[in-house]
Amino acid sequence: MMFGQWGNPDHDESIRIIHRALDAGINFIDTADVYSRGESEEIVGKAISTPSRREHVVLATKVHGNMGDDPNEFGNSRRWIIREVDNSLRRLQTDWIDLYQIHRPEPDTDIAETLGALTDLVRAGKVRYIGCSTFQPSMIVESQWVSEQRGLERFVCEQPPYSILVRGVEAEVLPTCQRYGMGVIPWSPLAGGWLSGAYRRDAELPQSRRADRIPRRYDVTMPENQRKLEIADQLAKLAQEAGLSLVHVAIAFVLRHPAVTAAIIGPRTMEHLESQLGAADVTLSGDLLDRIDAIVPPGLNLNPSDGGWENPALAAVARRR
Repeated sequence: MMFGQWGNPDHDESIRIIHRALDAGINFIDTADVYSRGESEEIVGKAISTPSRREHVVLATKVHGNMGDDPNEFGNSRRWIIREVDNSLRRLQTDWIDLYQIHRPEPDTDIAETLGALTDLVRAGKVRYIGCSTFQPSMIVESQWVSEQRGLERFVCEQPPYSILVRGVEAEVLPTCQRYGMGVIPWSPLAGGWLSGAYRRDAELPQSRRADRIPRRYDVTMPENQRKLEIADQLAKLAQEAGLSLVHVAIAFVLRHPAVTAAIIGPRTMEHLESQLGAADVTLSGDLLDRIDAIVPPGLNLNPSDGGWENPALAAVARRR
């Protein structure tokens, strides 16, 4: 998400970051059409355009987000999925996508229509596997049921928000994925930068383009975000006592959950990447995990807006109408 206008606009530097990650042993790249309106996919496509790179990468992208002013350039309908997958393939400079994910739920579209379109893409060879992102537990169960009943391809993984500050998925999403044998590839293990070490009570808060796009997750005048700032400070001190960086603690925490397959990191600079790479070799002790639980209880999202998707049925205009 951090490659392109939303983060690092320098294509050459972004490609160097991707190559460094691949050379370090990372073999999974996740992007989405909506990230900088296709620019992120274009950067990834340039980075893995050689056969030696592409053949060793598990490439994932997503569809759903608004890609233009036309109201039909959005969503989970057959019309849009069939059209947009070709756009993603062109931007990624590849003949196939290893994992094609539905970026967010869309209650207005029958999940059977979405799964039917994705099944056709698998059978056409354009997509190898399909997945979902930020789906609620009931939606995951419904999608698995529809796939079984109608003989359609099933979602093989879920991509939820998960970090020490955003633990809501521990209650039902992660156990549901385990029951259905689904992989889990959490986004934002650093909680959108809150666990990068930059957010401290005694320091000037960093500038963030994400804060401009999603202010409810960063506005420190809100009590929920003020609490996040306090807890980030506590966690930084806890990591220091353990002789670890907060970045490594945050990523290792997510990797430790038995349901998790891989954590998705989102470096914007080479320095960010280098600070995150070592987390794969960190194992948190039971005592340290207990101390984290004492600071942030399991199953809790400190700020509900960090959950990534809000049920439109609960919006003010929809309640009790």
